[in-house]
Amino acid sequence: MANLFKILLLVGLGYVLVTALIFVTQDRLIYLPSSTVTSTPERIGLDYEEVELVTEDGVRIHGWFLPGPGGDTPVLLFLHGNAGNIGHRLHSLRQFHELGLAVLIIDYRGYGRSAGRPDEAGTYADARAAWQYLIDERSVSPEEIVLFGRSLGAAVAAELATGVEPGAVILESAFTSAADLGARHYPWLPVRALLRHQYDTLGRVGAISAPILLAHSAEDEIVPFEHAKRLRAAATNARVLEMEGGHNDAFLTTGDDYTEGLRAFLRDAGVAVYGPQ
Repeated sequence: MANLFKILLLVGLGYVLVTALIFVTQDRLIYLPSSTVTSTPERIGLDYEEVELVTEDGVRIHGWFLPGPGGDTPVLLFLHGNAGNIGHRLHSLRQFHELGLAVLIIDYRGYGRSAGRPDEAGTYADARAAWQYLIDERSVSPEEIVLFGRSLGAAVAAELATGVEPGAVILESAFTSAADLGARHYPWLPVRALLRHQYDTLGRVGAISAPILLAHSAEDEIVPFEHAKRLRAAATNARVLEMEGGHNDAFLTTGDDYTEGLRAFLRDAGVAVYGPQ
């Protein structure tokens, strides 16, 4: 019995230590930034401008503005996922350009050439700074702005969309909340008690007045398709575009069905895009 008690005590102490370590280092599990931007839109033949924004809390944010293929076009505000930086999103930039959209893509604080360290409140402030840049510096009308967020960026886009009035909102590979996702991947941890960053997409989609597209793959190995179903149920103005492939490549694997799905949604939302009628 004494040996069994010692074993149980050691296991318990080990669990407490691992739990404490994950609590302290959770930012490193959530945010996976790369500081080196090795590729630019020039690599795929697209014109772009360097953009520098300053957030409401004084953090310098870096991004790119890519003009549309012709004249005044709607602008897509691109909020990317939790890893890498804007230089890893060239395939998506090409797809959006081919849809006839201008694009503003930013790196959150701590990513790429942006200053600071990422946290939940900070990513929201970064997105608000990008929105204000389009309104104030580019004179873009709110109804001509499409909010696009992928994975973590979908949670950021949903938060922004509750306080502004864009023409449309696209949430791709979105999770219901960071707590729901963490509990799935770490079922042996008290994730909900440990988590400092909530990213509660489910609690926000019902307050978004703009049309919403939930693009999600049934094969997503990181964010199960069930998250898209729950988000759809919470938002009366949403529809689902079912993709194919994994969490990080579905937008490529789905091919023309992806771009045509986006095109149809944007047209229905009243956003002018190119392509077959």
